[in-house]
Amino acid sequence: MSDVLTVRGLSVKVRDTTLVSDVDLTVGAGERVGLIGESGSGKSLTALSVLGLLPEDVYAGGSVRLDGVDHELIGADERRMSQVRGRDIAMVFQEPMTALNPTMRIGDQLTEAMLIHKTKPKSAARAAAAELLERVQLPADALRAYPHQLSGGQRQRVVLALALANDPSLLICDEPTTALDVTVQALVLDLIVRGVMDRSSALLFITHDLAVVATVCERVLVMYGGRVVESGPVADVFTRPRHRYTEGLLAASDLDTTTRRLTTIPGNVPPAGKFPSGCVFRTRCAYATALCEESPPWSGDEAEGFACHHPAGVTDA
Repeated sequence: MSDVLTVRGLSVKVRDTTLVSDVDLTVGAGERVGLIGESGSGKSLTALSVLGLLPEDVYAGGSVRLDGVDHELIGADERRMSQVRGRDIAMVFQEPMTALNPTMRIGDQLTEAMLIHKTKPKSAARAAAAELLERVQLPADALRAYPHQLSGGQRQRVVLALALANDPSLLICDEPTTALDVTVQALVLDLIVRGVMDRSSALLFITHDLAVVATVCERVLVMYGGRVVESGPVADVFTRPRHRYTEGLLAASDLDTTTRRLTTIPGNVPPAGKFPSGCVFRTRCAYATALCEESPPWSGDEAEGFACHHPAGVTDA
């Protein structure tokens, strides 16, 4: 399996404040990788860095490379990134109206996406747009609708069709089903998985919902404090977590059958730039010691490893 996305040493800064630090990740062709963590952990900043969509006063360093694109994406100019976005990399955001033009009919937006990147001739673009809507289970008459005439779930399916219009090698989804009810969420998730599998595209799926990751993804990376603290196959990480933060996330997702209460991680996620030195989780960790004032080394390899001085599943002598 060849790597579609390769990220090495990614950092994100605003002025002198580091928001994301030393992130390494790869996503292979046909692979579905989840990126999880609480709000403020750096998940969306990582995705926006890949797309070159950071705000003007926020800067990314390190390396982001996409298979088939002979160019380093970190530092690439807007002209180059506009060629990559929508053709080689596509994104589905949480709120579909941020990706749709409210003044254009759905069919015109789909055909425009293909014509701009010259992936379909004008004579074939309309038929291709109708086929895309059919794939996301929308009727052909939705081509003539405006975004406001569709429900939230329908708009999100249009955004997915728009993202898949040019057969991107990488699809990034950032909390794409958070605002949807459970039934529509299940449909959209199924369409996302089928969409990338049909094209052998790579999928980077960002969410705080562990149940969604278990449904959609094969491998998962856990982020906290702008760092990847654990990674591995979903089945392994969710049944045998090593980092104490991952352990806490999993415990917080399960209802205690005795007390009927959810377990919570003590404290709150610190504001950007206010995470402690050493282990970024140590101020919220019940197992922290003086050793945790030092940065824990990474154990394992990039695809399966963790960075914790007192990992779960290990009994101290």
